[in-house]
Amino acid sequence: MIVVPLGIASATPTAIRHLPAVALWREGSVFLFDCGENAQMRMLQAGLKRSKIDSIFISHFDVDHYSGLMGLISTLQLQRRDKMLNIVGPKGIKEFVEWNLNFSGVTLSFEVNFVEVEEDIEEQRVLDEDDFYVEARPLKHKRFCLGYRFQEKDKPGKVDADKAASLGITEDDQFKELKAGNDITLEDGTVIESYEIVGHPRPGDSFAYVSDTEYCPNSVKLAMNTNILYHEATFSNQLADKARETGHSTASDAARVATEAQTKLLVLGHFSARYTNLHVLLKEARDGFYPTWLANELRPIFTDPSHERGIVEAKVELKDLTKPDEGNYRGGGGGRGRSHGGRDSRGGGNRNFRSRKPRGRDDRGGGGGGYRSRGGGGVRYDNNRSSGGGGRYDNNRGDRYGGSSDYNRSDRNDDRRYKNDDPDRFKPRYKNDDNKEEMPKRSISPRTSYDDFDRF
Repeated sequence: MIVVPLGIASATPTAIRHLPAVALWREGSVFLFDCGENAQMRMLQAGLKRSKIDSIFISHFDVDHYSGLMGLISTLQLQRRDKMLNIVGPKGIKEFVEWNLNFSGVTLSFEVNFVEVEEDIEEQRVLDEDDFYVEARPLKHKRFCLGYRFQEKDKPGKVDADKAASLGITEDDQFKELKAGNDITLEDGTVIESYEIVGHPRPGDSFAYVSDTEYCPNSVKLAMNTNILYHEATFSNQLADKARETGHSTASDAARVATEAQTKLLVLGHFSARYTNLHVLLKEARDGFYPTWLANELRPIFTDPSHERGIVEAKVELKDLTKPDEGNYRGGGGGRGRSHGGRDSRGGGNRNFRSRKPRGRDDRGGGGGGYRSRGGGGVRYDNNRSSGGGGRYDNNRGDRYGGSSDYNRSDRNDDRRYKNDDPDRFKPRYKNDDNKEEMPKRSISPRTSYDDFDRF
């Protein structure tokens, strides 16, 4: 079982986050949970074939969760699909699809099996196959919203081949009967009971998809003892009131569900566009439940990596060009390199960068430190060009001179801010001191969210 996040944004997409959609690959079939705009394109980019889609599960009728459905159905028709497609969702999903098909004059070449869920249900098994089932439960949102649990049925125990051979069991039909839990009778009349040959049943893998909701008991029931819980984390604790107002969860709410459900792995998704640094949410969730990851679009999550690795491989990689790799921009990386400040910058720097306005000869600050600054290595952060160890992040092109400089482009004129008669021109800034100016707070340093990715 492989889980592939296709879109991890909430209502508003960003340049690198798409609208909600999560694909589940199992034994060659794909099960799609929600179908936001551009979901079918993300499937191609993830290395998943649209023709392999078995079922689509829509959680609710907020537009961001189903806006890609009709485009996907149209593509399947153009591909001359002939296999039945299951579409599951709240009551009204059939009317929505059929109206759009009639409006467009499209006659499908394949059958669609609609499963509509009424609002007054407590639990419903919306799909039930020989070796798995899918359960739906209502969540707590501003409109009727469903969460889903994909559960493999228990698998037969392992057969003791040596013991079977010693008892004279050689036929495939005999093994099938024993694995199914049935006793068999040999030609000599000996009765072989199933438990003598077959071990205890093995529990199947499970996946829970909990979309737009506040904390509620049904979230825990869906996630109970799952291998992977994909839970929305639209807001941080600082916006808990906003979460309650809009019927969403914070990262801490997701961690609470994971803890109570004793899931093996919590994966956070459905992020508000206001968060450019998602590690704020990751840190908050890990404070309550440590085995937590951030969903990363197109990056698969395995339940059995030793056998599943390499089955699903992304075809593209999406990069945020506003945040270049460390070392490829002014001040990034390590080693000697020129900086804004002078000829011999020994902090992080770019060897090929030419100083626009030399300020000194012995700068050791990362990314350039003026006036013999010894600030730490600079990294481009948010909307700033670069920064030294103690520089301020003021959403401008300042901080070129590293250290604790407060230099700003608007002050670059003939009467400089730092005049000779200014007694505080080299005064450092301090933090948490009642008698001195407080430094601005900084967000968490960027780092990979998948340092322990291969554990699953």
